[in-house]
Amino acid sequence: QVQLVESGGGLVQAGGSLRLSCAASGSISSINAMGWYRQAPGKQRELVASITNVGGTNYADSVKGRFTISRDNSKNTVYLQMNSLKPEDTAVYYCNLRGRSYFLTLDAWGQGTLVTVSS
Repeated sequence: QVQLVESGGGLVQAGGSLRLSCAASGSISSINAMGWYRQAPGKQRELVASITNVGGTNYADSVKGRFTISRDNSKNTVYLQMNSLKPEDTAVYYCNLRGRSYFLTLDAWGQGTLVTVSS
C-alpha cells in the first residue's frame, strides 16, 4: 500500500502565502511524477502543478508565476509554494503520485488539505 500525507493548508488573506507538503510512503518502487490537484465547491478537480522524476514541471495557467512545485526525491516528498494567493485559489488541494509498486501501476491520492483564501 501507498500513503500520501499532506500538510500545510489553512486560512490566509489574499496576497498571502502557503506551502503545502506531501510525503509518500509504502510500497513504491519508482515514481514517474507527483502533482497537486484542487477541487473547489461545485467544480471539477483540476491540475494545479506537476513535476516529473527528472524535474520537468507543468502548471495550470491560472497559477503560473505565483505557485512553484518542487520535489525532494530522497524523501519522496513534493511541495507546492503558493504566493500571491487569491480568493479563487480556495479549494481542497490533493496530492497525486504516479509510478509503480513493483509490478503494479500506481495512481495514488492523498486525503486532501483545505486552503481558504479570504478577500
